[in-house]
Amino acid sequence: MPELKKALPEIIFEVKDPNETLEITKNSVILDTVCGIKKVTAFNDIDAFSLAPRQTTHDFDLVLCLKYLAKLKKLPKIKIIGLPPTISENKALEQTVKLLKAI
Repeated sequence: MPELKKALPEIIFEVKDPNETLEITKNSVILDTVCGIKKVTAFNDIDAFSLAPRQTTHDFDLVLCLKYLAKLKKLPKIKIIGLPPTISENKALEQTVKLLKAI
């Protein structure tokens, strides 16, 4: 996050917990780890994601929260930038900056 803020000072970055109240506007861009991808990838549709198995309410994740908001018709069109969990910090930064500039 500090490196993203340095590279893109014109963007306001906020860290949010998906289990708390999320304020998502039509200009929101969400960055999160996405399993199953090999490079930083932009997504425009939450239906691109499958729900993870849940056993308790502590297992709620961002996708579940977004799908819930969509069901309530409280989710504007958003962009999600997915970062693979195994990517190096330098590559993640480089690829994320490039995508954010394109948006």
